[in-house]
Amino acid sequence: MAVDAGPGTGTGVFSAGRASIAQRTLRTDNWRRAPILTVVLLTLWVLYALIRTMTQRNYFVEEFHYLSPFSSPCVSASCPPEARDFGTWFGDFPPLIPLAILSLPFLLGFRLTCYYYRRAYYRSYWLSPPACAVPDAHERYSGETRFPLIIQNVHRYFFYAAVLVSLVNTYDAIRAFQGKDGGFGIGLGTVIMVGNVVLLWAYTISCHSCRHITGGRLKHFSKHPVRYRIWTQVSRLNTRHMQLAWITLGTLMLTDAYIGLVASGAISDLRFIN
Repeated sequence: MAVDAGPGTGTGVFSAGRASIAQRTLRTDNWRRAPILTVVLLTLWVLYALIRTMTQRNYFVEEFHYLSPFSSPCVSASCPPEARDFGTWFGDFPPLIPLAILSLPFLLGFRLTCYYYRRAYYRSYWLSPPACAVPDAHERYSGETRFPLIIQNVHRYFFYAAVLVSLVNTYDAIRAFQGKDGGFGIGLGTVIMVGNVVLLWAYTISCHSCRHITGGRLKHFSKHPVRYRIWTQVSRLNTRHMQLAWITLGTLMLTDAYIGLVASGAISDLRFIN
């Protein structure tokens, strides 16, 4: 929603022909709460993720093969040999360089270009607009047609990359079914990692791009019953995309924090089997 410099000019909410209302908005509810809460929670999560990924410490529990999703895949010489399930692609990383340098840029791109997250940070950080029925804080609006916002249009390709990363996270969760003797085992860390992967898959496939890929171009659902069935299920998940976006931020933090506490020796893993 564009807002021009003053009354009677341009085509914004204060333009000639529009009702002359002096108030910024006629909303009587606390519409500022949502953008403020979004700023606080996203900022705290980003700070936590930056600290954890840059310290390169306490991200792997060798005896149970717990690998933090913030450090997976671990393919540099900085990782313990036991954590390099996909080989060693790089030499030692200097301090402050995230170990999961292959996956983090794509996951960040997937989240930043996600339709829900775009709405969240446009409203909270940029106030564009801060809420429904509240004018944009900016005088001009160019949409997503210029750099860097034009990059939002490649969201589908980040989705493909996110699917590959989710497969890696699934592999990590399977590897976490390991006991102290190297055989089969289940601990609280295993349960947390599996739960995190299931929710990550739910968030990934509930993406609008996935919904479009499965059935967005079909003209006759009756001619494609299988794709229609898949599209229906994805559409149901899509209605929970916002909730899954926040829940998976929480499960990622929980998974990393638990593995970090076990790896540092602060707590012991609660074992159920072996």
